[in-house]
Amino acid sequence: MSFIRNLESEFAALPGRLTTTVIDSLTKWDERVKELKLNFTQTPEFNASIAKVWCSSLFVAESCTRKPELLVDLVNSGDLSAIYGENSYVEKLAQSPVESQAELSPGMVCMPQACREQAWLMIKLRDFRRREMVRIAWRDLAGWAELSETLTDLSHLADACIQYALDFLYQEACELRGTPLLADGTPQQIVVLGMGKLGAYELNYSSDIDLIFAYAEDGVLPDRKETTYGEFFTKLCRSLVKVLDESTVDGFVFRTDIRLRPYGDSGPIIMSFDGMENYYQTQAREWERYAMIKVRQVAGDFTVGAQLMALFRPFVYRRYLDYGAFEELRSLKAQITQELRRKDRMQNIKLGPGGIREIEFIGQAFQLIRGGNEKALQTPGILDVLQLLGELELLAQADADQLKQSYRFLRRVENHIQQYQDQQTHDLPSAPAVQRILAYSLDYSDWTSFKQDLDKVRAQVHEVFDQVFSLSKQDSANQHSQKIWACVADESELMGHLKECGIQDTGSILAAIKDFKHCAAIRRMTTKGAGVLDRLMPQLIEAVQQVDNPDETLLRILVLFEAVAGRNVYLSLLSENSNALSQLLKLSSASPWICAYLAQYPVLFDELLDTRSLYEPLKKADLDQQLDILLAQIEVQDLEQLMVVLRQFKQLNVLRVAAADIMGAIPLMVVSDYLTYIAESIVDHVVERAWLMLTDKHGLPPDTDNTSIGFAVIGFGKLGGIELGYGSDLDLVFLYDCQDGNAMTDGYKPISCAQFYGRLGLRVRHILDTKMLSGVLYEVDMRLRPNGDSGLLVSHINGYEDYLKNQAWTWELQALVRGRFIAGDSQLKARYEAIRSRVLSLPRDTESLKKEVREMREKMRESLAAKDKDQFDLKQSKGGIADIEFIVQFGVLDQAAKNSALTTYTDNVRLLEGLQQQGFMAKADAETLKNAYCIYRDFGHKQVLQEDKAVIAEAEVVKISAQVERIWHEYME
Repeated sequence: MSFIRNLESEFAALPGRLTTTVIDSLTKWDERVKELKLNFTQTPEFNASIAKVWCSSLFVAESCTRKPELLVDLVNSGDLSAIYGENSYVEKLAQSPVESQAELSPGMVCMPQACREQAWLMIKLRDFRRREMVRIAWRDLAGWAELSETLTDLSHLADACIQYALDFLYQEACELRGTPLLADGTPQQIVVLGMGKLGAYELNYSSDIDLIFAYAEDGVLPDRKETTYGEFFTKLCRSLVKVLDESTVDGFVFRTDIRLRPYGDSGPIIMSFDGMENYYQTQAREWERYAMIKVRQVAGDFTVGAQLMALFRPFVYRRYLDYGAFEELRSLKAQITQELRRKDRMQNIKLGPGGIREIEFIGQAFQLIRGGNEKALQTPGILDVLQLLGELELLAQADADQLKQSYRFLRRVENHIQQYQDQQTHDLPSAPAVQRILAYSLDYSDWTSFKQDLDKVRAQVHEVFDQVFSLSKQDSANQHSQKIWACVADESELMGHLKECGIQDTGSILAAIKDFKHCAAIRRMTTKGAGVLDRLMPQLIEAVQQVDNPDETLLRILVLFEAVAGRNVYLSLLSENSNALSQLLKLSSASPWICAYLAQYPVLFDELLDTRSLYEPLKKADLDQQLDILLAQIEVQDLEQLMVVLRQFKQLNVLRVAAADIMGAIPLMVVSDYLTYIAESIVDHVVERAWLMLTDKHGLPPDTDNTSIGFAVIGFGKLGGIELGYGSDLDLVFLYDCQDGNAMTDGYKPISCAQFYGRLGLRVRHILDTKMLSGVLYEVDMRLRPNGDSGLLVSHINGYEDYLKNQAWTWELQALVRGRFIAGDSQLKARYEAIRSRVLSLPRDTESLKKEVREMREKMRESLAAKDKDQFDLKQSKGGIADIEFIVQFGVLDQAAKNSALTTYTDNVRLLEGLQQQGFMAKADAETLKNAYCIYRDFGHKQVLQEDKAVIAEAEVVKISAQVERIWHEYME
C-alpha cells in the first residue's frame, strides 16, 4: 500500500464522489504489479499525474490493469515522459519483426504459414497501438502535451501502422503471386491516401481513418492465373483493411473507412492513376472537392505518389474564384444539422452548432474559393488556414484569433471525451458521473462552469459561421422581390412591388425580367446555377433602388447576367457578397461600358470585392512590380500562359482606371497617364519575355546580354503622346542595332542577327495582338515604320535616320513629333532620342511646311469628319482634336531648328507650353488650345464609357470649337 499512500495528496484533489473508485482501481493495478514482480521507477511527475489520468480515462485504467507491464514499460523506457520524433513509431515497430511462432496460441500453430504470420501481425499491431494510445492519452490528460503534439502523434501512429502492415502484406503477396512491375522494371507498390483529419495531421483520439488506394500502372503477373495488377492490389487492400480494422480479442488498430473512394461503396477498392484522373475530371461530385482539401499520401510508394497528388490540385483548387463553395458548404451543413435534430444530438461538439465542423467549413470555404489564386491557402491544417485568413484580411483578425482559440478548446474537449473509453463519440456525456469526470479532466471544478465556457465558445464560433455563410440574410430575404423574380402574382401586384423598388417604367421592366427568365442562356443553366440565380435576382431587384437610374441599370445588368449565365461562379460571387453587388450596381448605373467589359472578361468580377483596389489604379512602378511577380511563375517557353496572364493583367488594371474615372476619383489627364502606364509596362515585359524565349532557343547575338539587347520599341500617336484612351491601339516601330546582320547567335540553334531581330519583332507583335478567348492585348499598327506596310518589320537604327532625313513624308515627320521610346535597350533609347532631335530640328521652309500640313489635314477632314452639321466629331471636325494636334506638330517642325528644347516632350500639353515659351504662340492661344484639348479628351473618355462614338452635339462645344478654328486660321492659313 506504500505506493497508494504516496498518492494521498493527489486523491484529495479528485472530485469527492470519484475518489473511492479511483483508489480501488489503482489498488488493483498495484496488486497486479506486485504479483508479477514488476519494478518501475516512480518519479514526482508520474505520481502527480496518475490519479488524474486514472480518473479521467477508463481506457487507460483498464488497459494498464489488464497488462500491468504496459505502463511499467512506458515508465521505465522513458517513453511516457518523452516527446516523440516524426519517425519514432516507425523505429519502434521495426525493432520487433513478425517472425516469432512461439508467441502464437496453440490454436494458431496448425494454421498455414501465411495465416500464422498475418495473425501475429494483427496481434503485434493491436498491442503496439494500445501501448501508444495509453501513452498519448496519459500525456494529454496529465497536461504534459500540447494539442498539436497529441494530434500529430495520433497521425504519425496511424501512418506507421498502415505502412508497416502494407509492407508486410505486400512482401507476403509478392512471394505468393509474383511482383507487379512499373514500365521501367522496378517493383510497383500501391499509393495509400489519407483523407480528413489524418491527411491534415489532425487525427482525434478515437478517430477512424479514411483511406483511398491507387496504383500507377496496369499489367499482368506471370503466374498461372495471369492475375492482373488490379486483382493483385485489390486482394492486398482487402488484407490491409482487415489487419487494421477487424476487431479481435486484442481490439483493433484503426477503424478504417474506404467509402470516400471514387464511386463510394459501389466502386472498386483500388483504381489506377488513369482511372482516378478520369473520375475526378469528369464524374466527381462537389463534396469530394472538400474531402480532397486535406488529402495526403500516408503510405506506399511516395515517388509515384507525387504524380497522383499533382492530379488532385486542379480538381480542388480552381483557377478562378469559386464562390459557389459557400452554397455547397451551407447546404451540406444544413443537412448535417437536420440529421442531428432528428436524432436529438445537437450537443455534438463536432457537428452541432458552433462545433468543430463549422470552424473547418469556414476555412474550407475560403480555401476552395481563393486557393487557386492564393497558393498559401493550399494547406491542409485548419489552424494554418485560419492564421492566413487573418493575415490576408479575409477574416477580421479578431475573428481568426477567436476561431483558432475555439478550435483548440473544442479539439481538447473532443479528445478527452474519447479518451474516457476509447470510443468514437463527439456527444457530450449525459450521465452526471461522466460529466464530472470530463469537467475535471479539463481542469474545471464542476460541470456547470465547464458547460458555460463551452456554450460561450460555441456561440462565438456560430456567430462567425453565420456571418461568413450569410445564414441570417438567406432566411430574411425580401418577400416582394422574391415574388417579382418568381412572377407568381398578377401583373398589377408585381408592377406595384417594382414601383416600391424605385422602378419607373414598371411594365417594361417586368417584361424584361420575364424575357430574361425565358432566354436560351437562362434555360440552359444547370439546376445548381438556377438555384444561385434564384437567390441573386431578388437581391438585385431589391438593391437597384440604390441608384438614380434603376430602370437603365437593371436592364444593363440583365444583359450582363445573360452573357455570364453559363459561369455559375460569377453569379455566386455577387450572391454571397452584398458589397460586390453594390459596386456592380454603382458602376453599371454610371456606365454601360462597364457591363460590356465585365461580360467580355468575367474573370474581373473578383475586383468588385475590394473597393480599396477597385478605385485606386496602380502607378508605373507598382504595375511593373505586380507584373514581375505574375510572370516569374511562368516558364520561359510557355507562350500561351504568358499571353493569358498578360491579358488578365491588362483587363484588371483597365477596369480599375475606368472605375476610378467613372466615380470621379481621378482627373482626366491622369486617366490617360494610367492607361499609358499599363501599356508601357506590358510592352516592356513583352519585349523582355520575347527576348528570353528567343535567346533560350537561339542564343545571344554578338555583344549583347539580357540588358543590352540591341532592340527598342518606339511608340507613336496616343501611346507616344501619353494620351491613350480605353480602346486605343498602339502605333509602334521596332528598331535594332548590330554591327553585322550576318553574324550568328551563339545558341544550340544559331541564326543570323538579322533573322534573330526579325523574329524578335514578330514574337513581340504576336504576343500583343493575337486574338485569344481572353481577347487581344492591343491592336498593333506598324504603318509608321520606314516604307510603311511594304517595309521591314524591324529597322536598323543606322538606316532609320537616313530614311527620316531623305525619304520620309511630311506626315511621317509630324508623327515623329509624338514618337517616344517605350521599351528595350537603354543605349538605343539615347541614340533614338538623338536622331529624333536632329531630324525634328532640321531647318524647313515655313510656307511649304504649312501648306503640306494644311493639305493633309483637309484630306482627313473631307473623308473622316461628321457629315451631319449638328454633330461634332471630337477628333476630325473643324476646331477639333486633330486641328490642335496639327497646329502643334507644325509648330514643332517649324521652330525646333531655333530651339531644340521643343523636341524634349511628346505630349501636346507640354508641347503647347514649349511653343508659347518659344514665342511661336501667344499665351492666351496656348491656354485656349490646352483647355479645348482637355475638354475634348474628357468628352471622348465619357463617350467610350457610355458606349457612344466620339461624336457629340455641336451645340455642346460650339464656343470652344470656334476658338480653335480661329487659331487654326491664324497659324495655318
